[in-house]
Amino acid sequence: MIKGSGDIRSARIVNPDFVVLAQAWMQNPTEALLGFIWSAYASMQADKPQIDPRDLERSITQLLEPRVRSSMTGFEPFYIQHGPFERETMLPPPAQPPEYDLAFVLRANEQIMWPIEAKVLETPNAVASYVSDVTEQFLTCRYAPFSNSGAMLGYLLKGDADDAFAKIAQKLACELDPVPGQVERKNRVSSHSRTVPAGKAYPAAFSCYHLILEYPGLTRASVVAA
Repeated sequence: MIKGSGDIRSARIVNPDFVVLAQAWMQNPTEALLGFIWSAYASMQADKPQIDPRDLERSITQLLEPRVRSSMTGFEPFYIQHGPFERETMLPPPAQPPEYDLAFVLRANEQIMWPIEAKVLETPNAVASYVSDVTEQFLTCRYAPFSNSGAMLGYLLKGDADDAFAKIAQKLACELDPVPGQVERKNRVSSHSRTVPAGKAYPAAFSCYHLILEYPGLTRASVVAA
């Protein structure tokens, strides 16, 4: 979801050493973090909890979060949180800070988060808002300012994940490559060069992980009513 708007005008001065530390804790998220997401999705497929059709995106995400937590040992140096705020890039008050759908938060410094944004995809071609989050949020450093990677979840209601990946790649004008070691899963990764605000030491190179979680048979309440 796109929450809040405007340019990044944080008055805080960030130590470049802090940014290096922030990147180091999640240098390779594929095994640790993506694995927890897929475990949570498998749990949802088995449990089949009640998903609210009036608010599919938030409902699915809210149900995923405790299942991610259950898949963790509790001894990881991070925890999962639903709806955390990114205060680094908020505008001056009374503006609200950007809010992530999900994020893995570093226990040692809770300012450091690995964010995950979610979008419902009605069909493989309906990717406009998904792509907008990548280009207008992640690639402007408004999201994930301290991290050199983050993730997008596509909740696909109809069609094939490979077709969704093809459409996302077309709209982003980049390659979506298989995630090393996870070729059997429906996830991809794309590489980007971000626009870093003047005076900030945020990482410019950015990897975006794309996960397509299929929910065939789900329909938005508005579509049912129609």
